[in-house]
Amino acid sequence: MLNLKHPALLLAVSAAVALSACGKPAEPPTKAVQPTVAELVDTDFNPKLAEYIKTLSDDKFQGRAPATKGEELTVAYLEENFKRIGLKGIDADSYKQPVSLVQIDPKQVSAMTLSGGGEALPASLAYRDDMFAWTTRVTENISVTDSEMVFVGYGIVAPEYNWNDYEGLDVAGKTVVMFVNDPGFATQNPELFNGNAMTYYGRWTYKFEEAARQGAAMALIIHETDAASYGWGVVAHGSPVKFDLIKENKNMDRAKVEGWVTTETAQKLFANIGSDIETLRKQALSGEFKPVPLNVKASISVENNLRELQSSNVIGYIEGSKYPDEYILYMAHWDHLGMDFSNPTNKVFNGAQDNASGTGAVIALAEYFAQQPQPERSVVFMLVTAEERGLLGSAWYAENPVFPLEKTVAAINMDVMNVYGPMKDMVVVGLGNTDLEEILVKYTEQQGRYAVKEPNPEAGIAYRSDHFSLSKKGVPILYAKGGNDHYQHGAEWGAKQRAEFNSCCYHKVTDEWDDNWDLRGAQQDLFLYFRVGHELANSRHWPNWYQGNEFRAIRDASAAARQ
Repeated sequence: MLNLKHPALLLAVSAAVALSACGKPAEPPTKAVQPTVAELVDTDFNPKLAEYIKTLSDDKFQGRAPATKGEELTVAYLEENFKRIGLKGIDADSYKQPVSLVQIDPKQVSAMTLSGGGEALPASLAYRDDMFAWTTRVTENISVTDSEMVFVGYGIVAPEYNWNDYEGLDVAGKTVVMFVNDPGFATQNPELFNGNAMTYYGRWTYKFEEAARQGAAMALIIHETDAASYGWGVVAHGSPVKFDLIKENKNMDRAKVEGWVTTETAQKLFANIGSDIETLRKQALSGEFKPVPLNVKASISVENNLRELQSSNVIGYIEGSKYPDEYILYMAHWDHLGMDFSNPTNKVFNGAQDNASGTGAVIALAEYFAQQPQPERSVVFMLVTAEERGLLGSAWYAENPVFPLEKTVAAINMDVMNVYGPMKDMVVVGLGNTDLEEILVKYTEQQGRYAVKEPNPEAGIAYRSDHFSLSKKGVPILYAKGGNDHYQHGAEWGAKQRAEFNSCCYHKVTDEWDDNWDLRGAQQDLFLYFRVGHELANSRHWPNWYQGNEFRAIRDASAAARQ
């Protein structure tokens, strides 16, 4: 997952818990409100945390890649600890939930040919230079031929925002072209969608899913660096290999081809109809938008190598004493990137921070919970596979839940723990989404700390870690972590540590255990995670998404199961 940088705007605790008339948090103040810190507290949650992180990031675990010897060793270690702690398994003495994956390796992607257009258009678009495309269908060969291209604005159908870019349009067999992100980001209007903060409708994954639901043959997103939050190189010049879940329909319900086009390519497509990006953006943001035919047809073919893989989620739980069929879920991903055999000096992607730290934190939480009086509700500890391959282990669980999602009270996710010492701030990713954060803020304040929102909500970080798989099913989630405002060194120092990690180590072989790490901050955060879960596990409270959130209707639809 992406590590957070220092927030530009701090959120006062009082604003975090205050609710407006519509049931959403009040707007944050323009200046930070920082509590007076009397003393450092809660720095000794579980002394074994360092041992767990150091062990999981050792070379012997070979980078913890799914379906490798590294997975075999990792899963055995996790099961051994769950058994030692005394957690119940999900199947007799087993803690493993099998996960079926497929690796889709495009060995040949053709240029995208364009026909029927005017002189402003090139005859074809070059792979990686002008466009980047693939298929998620599990097939060795696929092609789209002479598919009519149509601009569909932002490609969004959002009933709660009264927005439908596909209204009155039949795109069966057609190629839809759309902007990334959502209208709130484009306008910076806080009253439109969620303003600068990306909603689920702004994520590229959603846009492909919606295009498939509409019956499109091909879906293409226009790349813009600010709206996407990353450059074209991130999209088109990394590995083209895709991973997905193995489903009975082999993903035949997805569009045949998905992909991106550059801003320059979009300008040429729009020039073909005598328009340009800014003109069509204004149309797309208007209340009267109608999809626009681009008067050109596209063709492309993809050839794949396919490889099926078997992996496992690891799940254990403490059964509740009064309400055993209601569940609080702690989660983190155990996997990382495996081995780089081309590296002559350091071959192992140890993934110490990402995410041996989160995995160790879940073990530490399970151990602490097991030493407390039995909770009234069941408490589940889940370590998922293939996060680095696209949140696949959590997606598998969401489609094949061991415990009913409608009876899952909440999920708390841990992805990259704080290793830089005690921080005054606690970052709540996606602040303003669920009332779970009110419980967290209460205990954060008791530690003499304050809550902040993530620094760049327009990047959609709330949709980039495993909790998102459960969000899409309506389960209220909490994704929070220690920030940058160090008790002794201040916020600038903390931000520098994060930036250095992103530069030197994130998704590199240099993400390794360091004996100099200061885990007191992580220990403080573990106390917060525990207190939130412990309160929920011994209450009748059912958290929910705030009114207007894109996942509220899904949760409300299952309300009868919680009566």
